[in-house]
Amino acid sequence: MSSKSRKTPTLQGPVSAAYADLAARGALSADPAQLEAAELLDGVAAGLLAEKPKGLLGRLFDKPEPVKGLYLYGEVGRGKTMLMDLFFAAVPLKQKRRVHFHEFMDEIHAGIAAFRKSPKSKSDDADPVEAVVKPIVKSGLRLLCLDEFHVHDITNAMLLYRLFDKLFANGVTLVATSNVMPDDLYKDGLNRQLFLPFIDLLKRQVTVAALPAARDYRRLKFAGQHVYAFGTGPEAKAAMDQLWLRITGGVAGEPGIVESIGREIPVPLTAMGAARFGFADLCEKPLGSRDFVRIAHHFDSIIIDGVPQMDRTKSSAAKRFILLIDNLYDRGVKLGASFAVPLEQLGKDDKTAFEFQRTVSRLDEMQSEEYLGKALRDASSTEPSLAP
Repeated sequence: MSSKSRKTPTLQGPVSAAYADLAARGALSADPAQLEAAELLDGVAAGLLAEKPKGLLGRLFDKPEPVKGLYLYGEVGRGKTMLMDLFFAAVPLKQKRRVHFHEFMDEIHAGIAAFRKSPKSKSDDADPVEAVVKPIVKSGLRLLCLDEFHVHDITNAMLLYRLFDKLFANGVTLVATSNVMPDDLYKDGLNRQLFLPFIDLLKRQVTVAALPAARDYRRLKFAGQHVYAFGTGPEAKAAMDQLWLRITGGVAGEPGIVESIGREIPVPLTAMGAARFGFADLCEKPLGSRDFVRIAHHFDSIIIDGVPQMDRTKSSAAKRFILLIDNLYDRGVKLGASFAVPLEQLGKDDKTAFEFQRTVSRLDEMQSEEYLGKALRDASSTEPSLAP
């Protein structure tokens, strides 16, 4: 996209209209680069809605061309996730899916591993990639939205061409966000020349657009803010309410879900790339480190209400809280929270005393201007691989 000045566009598409509504309500300040991106997403949405859906037989034998998608790249905090939120909500299709890129690839690797253990893999013409693509095609998927498209792992790099060649051949449209342009994917990677055909394939199937927004909006949300509140009275909740509206631009939010290993984690409130949980929602339910990784990759900002003092009666909750903070910290997620007691008094269980020292140290750092000013860490450095 060009960063040159241009006439104010006619806001006719659903993404542009949703963006304009947020700007009119003061939830964001309109940015010319974001407006251009919204218009490109309008075009993808229009193409999908104009395309006549085909039945399974039609998709298998007619091999439809997918609607040209979009690959939106730019630095962190420029609004890519927010625009993807608006686009995904605006496309009234049932056959759509949005998922973090590394989660999607984990699913593909897990499917390949399962196929290789099955009797079907013994056939001479067995194709594990075809085996994992087939149920995707059978589901009727027309739109795949992938957040944070970034390739570091050689296993993913060698798989992507075969995988997406089959998805595109079956009419799946891709919309992706990334911090890097396609030509820089898997840069300096081992045997990168074998990865180049995928870049060519990708550029044929999507419009590549930069998002050179002027400001890092994520950092502005937290500038000068007190992100922690202490006590159990109404003042602590009011402080978190105020912080929530600050980071969501005044959007109240609505319930959502995070998919994790074939199940759904309820999110009480989500808006503008942020989520709000009660302590019990995360630490008094059977969630583990992998679930917290999923949550950390879905949201750039999280508020937790009502973190209690954790004595021996709350050992399990304390262990989950330690895992949660580790994952949020490793990812660089911005944290707001209300605590019943000062940080140094949180851990009162001898069983978790040593681990809690690190947690308190990280909580201290997570409220610092330095931490709040940093970008999210690359997903590939924190997400474990399921590659066989």
